[in-house]
Amino acid sequence: MSLKDFVSKQFIKVIHWTEDGDDTLAFRYPMQDMQISTGAQLTVRESQMALFVNEGRCADVFGPGLYTLNTRTLPVLTNLMNWDKAFQDPFKSDVYFFSTRQKTAQRWGTATPITIRDKDFGAVRVRGYGIYAWHIADPRLFQTKLSGTREVYELAEIEPQLRETIVGRMSNAFADSGIPFLDMAANLVAVGEKIRAAVTPVFAELGIAVDSFVVENLSLPEELQKRLDERVGMNMLGNMQQYTQFQAAQSLPIAAANEGGGFAAIGAGLAAGVGMGGVMMNAMSPALSAPGQPPPPGPAPLGAPVTPQPTAPAAPAAAAVAAAAAAETKFCFNCGSKIPRVAKFCAECGTSQPAV
Repeated sequence: MSLKDFVSKQFIKVIHWTEDGDDTLAFRYPMQDMQISTGAQLTVRESQMALFVNEGRCADVFGPGLYTLNTRTLPVLTNLMNWDKAFQDPFKSDVYFFSTRQKTAQRWGTATPITIRDKDFGAVRVRGYGIYAWHIADPRLFQTKLSGTREVYELAEIEPQLRETIVGRMSNAFADSGIPFLDMAANLVAVGEKIRAAVTPVFAELGIAVDSFVVENLSLPEELQKRLDERVGMNMLGNMQQYTQFQAAQSLPIAAANEGGGFAAIGAGLAAGVGMGGVMMNAMSPALSAPGQPPPPGPAPLGAPVTPQPTAPAAPAAAAVAAAAAAETKFCFNCGSKIPRVAKFCAECGTSQPAV
């Protein structure tokens, strides 16, 4: 190898970068023991940007295109190097390439629930997850604050920082949205836009632009979800009296199919329930008594004579109920014969009958 060939290899005439993967964000062009000659060609492909750095100071930035390096195409570098009269040949400078392609399908999510203030439930702990997309918009800021002088800067090195930044801004985004939690499921797009607006200024400080932000799901922790389900169930029941009447109406066809036995039992149960409700209402609400009626007498003082109260005669309806019960019938579960409801054995086949 001649001396001329050796020297010529130290001068760079073509500068370009071909990405070899999807995760590389920044790449420093190898410049060790090499200098850039005047008139060298710089190729910046679509979805790339190039940055010249001279002695640690950021100089010119190039977007996609083919450039011939001289004082006209390197105005900032020319000023930094004090090339007032002539372009120095060769010159030394670091060249960094940046991938400006969108980094899509980046996942975000809350590792633990975050507490937000909801106008319906007060303080609520919420979990959420989704995806977002971003790209490098300002190589100077990105190189200064993130990638630095490293030869290669990968996506995995910044992804945790961006994800935690999103989670840290979610509480304010929810508060600013003014959307109740129960309505968030129907307004995920609006919620996503609020979170995007909250994180955009923070990302911009790193030279990054947020292209899209999607909220896939918002949910409550399991214990809070159970409480919400209970509340929803109570709201679905609505008026309890109407619900009880509906249940009774639904039971009528079933009771009628057993020739009065089940019907009578259900009717008795409903009557007992209504009666018990009346007793409880009278006991808990003395104010419901008729106007002018004295309150029920309290306990007699100690030592006072106790006046025996007359015993109320048994209701005539009790005998009628007992007679009706004796007259009720049922069917033998073995032979199907009609037998008295109180019978313990079938008169036709002698099979023992279960208690009803």
